[in-house]
Amino acid sequence: MYIKEVTVKNEVGLHARPATFLIQKANEFKCGLWVEEGSRRINAKSLLGVLSMGIVQGATISIIGDGSDEVAAVDTLCKLIESDFEE
Repeated sequence: MYIKEVTVKNEVGLHARPATFLIQKANEFKCGLWVEEGSRRINAKSLLGVLSMGIVQGATISIIGDGSDEVAAVDTLCKLIESDFEE
């Protein structure tokens, strides 16, 4: 298991468009991926799950990976969030 924290910079947080980018990127990896904020943990490959978290700008979240490509997956998702979803 590999865990990394990241702060959400996007002005709308992880809603609609940014959440879609996050999920599309997460689905490129084989490992299990989760987003955790406080005591809530959801599947990072689930649009409904990510949207239900209501993550806002400035929130610090953990990206958690578990599987063969966990380090690459977590690092990639964190870079995407840190870059304000610019590719």
